[in-house]
Amino acid sequence: MMRPFDDATRRNIAAACAAFARLPEEEAPSALKRAAVAVALTASEGDDTAFLLTLRASHLRAHRGQWALPGGRCDAGETPVEAALRELDEELGLRLGEADVLGTLDDYPTRSGYLITPVVVWASGGAAIRPNPDEVASVHRIALDTIERDDAFDFVAIPESARRVIRFHHRESLIHAPTAALIYQFREVLAGRQTRVTELEQPVFAWK
Repeated sequence: MMRPFDDATRRNIAAACAAFARLPEEEAPSALKRAAVAVALTASEGDDTAFLLTLRASHLRAHRGQWALPGGRCDAGETPVEAALRELDEELGLRLGEADVLGTLDDYPTRSGYLITPVVVWASGGAAIRPNPDEVASVHRIALDTIERDDAFDFVAIPESARRVIRFHHRESLIHAPTAALIYQFREVLAGRQTRVTELEQPVFAWK
């Protein structure tokens, strides 16, 4: 389904986020470190709505060279929304405010000890993107109809876990959880479905 990058689409996505019943935070494991990522919506190469996906710089200490949504660990005293907005500024030079936040999705616990809050934000058409080369190798605009295809995601079994591993097929790449799980839940929210993703597994290489 094509979604032009306009006020009507913003209202529709905000309404879908508002209708999504987030899992209560008290169910989250307390030992995990808080983190946040931004599902940052902007214009695609055409006139459609897209979200921003980054390829992490190859010299980073953790998760180098991997696909990711912009984000990182919450600073002391910082809310997930504040952290997501700060990371957007630091990684992509996008300065947005809380008025640009459309909603939040379920927290996702990672094997590496983080609890990630996805924050859906609207980056207006005039917002310039300036990737920080210290953190980002490249940034890509993924049109929303890309993640709505029937073959966009698949689920595979691994011997190390009873949980299913989710994979997002992006061009010639396979993108795994947590990023794939968060994108998948956002796809489900857009369709009006209350789909949970906390039990979707990450590949073994992402467990550290």
